[in-house]
Amino acid sequence: MVSLIQSNFEGFGSRLSAPGTGFALQDRGALFNLEAGSPDVLAGHKRPLHTIIPAMMTHGQTRIAFGIMGGFNQAQAHAQFVSNVVDFGMNIQAALEAARFTKQTFAGCDVEMEDRIAADVRAALTARGQEIKVVGDYSAAMGGGQATERNFATGVNFGGSDPRKDGEAVPEPLPRE
Repeated sequence: MVSLIQSNFEGFGSRLSAPGTGFALQDRGALFNLEAGSPDVLAGHKRPLHTIIPAMMTHGQTRIAFGIMGGFNQAQAHAQFVSNVVDFGMNIQAALEAARFTKQTFAGCDVEMEDRIAADVRAALTARGQEIKVVGDYSAAMGGGQATERNFATGVNFGGSDPRKDGEAVPEPLPRE
């Protein structure tokens, strides 16, 4: 199983390609800061802030490979996906489709939520000081991903694809006997 998130960061990345490769190089280095004293200052042996986090999870004979794209939302969407599978017992398709929330800034109490999150939940959070911005049913701001699952005990494979992005889960044909 492989989890892969292809990301160039902005548009066509650096707009440079290594001769003979046919693909543009990423430009995550743009996330360094040139301000002295910044934790993100450009310096040797450092890496820029980025959110490329392809993931895998295991439990017993089950393996799940997944990745959810979406900038700073990626870690939040990954945590929600894992919680949906582990805590709420959803299959991978349901976990990808479940309503999400995101925090796009580091400071403040602003939170974006898909309108499928119950109004009473949003009201309770607002009463606690959260500034809720309601977005569409399946908002691209929440990222989008795909997942595969393999149950090694049964030999069955599963696939899931997020309706927030393009893609699909295509079943493999049953083996002929």
